[in-house]
Amino acid sequence: MMFIYSGRRGLMQNATINFALGLSVGLVFAFLAATYLAGPSGLAVRPKVVVSDYKTSVLSHEDLDKIQQLVRPVEFQDAHAHHDDSKIADDLKKKVRVLCWVMTSPDNLQKKAVHVRNTWAHRCNKLVFISSENNASFPTIGLDVPEGREHLTGKTMKAFRYMFDHHFDEADWFMKADDDTYVILENLRYFLSGQNKDDPIYFGHHFKTIVKQGYFSGGAGYVLSKEAMRRFGARANDSKLCRQDGGAEDAEFGKCMENLGVKVGNSSDKYGRSRFHCFDPQTHLMGGYPDWYYKYDAHGAQKGRESMSDYAISFHYVPPAKMYALEYFTYHLRPYGISSGNQDLNHPTV
Repeated sequence: MMFIYSGRRGLMQNATINFALGLSVGLVFAFLAATYLAGPSGLAVRPKVVVSDYKTSVLSHEDLDKIQQLVRPVEFQDAHAHHDDSKIADDLKKKVRVLCWVMTSPDNLQKKAVHVRNTWAHRCNKLVFISSENNASFPTIGLDVPEGREHLTGKTMKAFRYMFDHHFDEADWFMKADDDTYVILENLRYFLSGQNKDDPIYFGHHFKTIVKQGYFSGGAGYVLSKEAMRRFGARANDSKLCRQDGGAEDAEFGKCMENLGVKVGNSSDKYGRSRFHCFDPQTHLMGGYPDWYYKYDAHGAQKGRESMSDYAISFHYVPPAKMYALEYFTYHLRPYGISSGNQDLNHPTV
């Protein structure tokens, strides 16, 4: 009888653990969905996530943080077995110099930023993590701006000012990304190789509202030409031209660019397919966009494989585990017997 009792107790314990784990994962996805549906400017997230099916089940941000910390860095050490010919990409890295600065915070260094650093970001010509505090070991550059969504504009303005003051001569293009953005640098450089760094222009996922010429989603990342950066450095301190803090970061930066005479550029490929994406891959593939997106997207909120470029550049709302999955699918998974040739997807230069 003791054997039977112990066995039942073990089964009950296992069932309890499985239920708790399943509930935690479900609540995480509920939290992400709530944030995703809030809007393009990232309206304030409530401090608790309540799931209606479980009126007494509440997941705090502290709980979410603990779950995020369960994701450990993944090391890919199979490059020696791929036999990839990267000569074209290596040449472009020398010719099209991209500085990437990544918006993060002290609390997100080990939850998000470390995974950005371990995946796509090391392919930038120059990489800078921007936070509110200096961290010499990570490292991060600390700016004199408080954390919080209401200060993202100030953080962005001071970050670009820092890049202009300290790294202007080290790059031809200057990209801003978040710590949940995934970027394929080779595709970015290929696209930029057909653009002129001396034009006052910038690129990203185009929203058509608020600013006359539109503006670019902050989460999808946007990239400034050297001339756009020069104009920013020369005049962006003027509060009549550029708001220094407050408001929605990406929209306010878009107003600043328009006032500085920096044009919104078209980054679609020659078949009209998108390259910068403000959601994750499966959302753009399958649809199910939030209502606000249909009002904001400049290209009709298309979905499906036919709407996304083979040389996609960026995706947003990418949690750490999915960041490693994208890294694997992009740089490590290989179908045996198929060698993919390069495509000419840039618009012909005039």
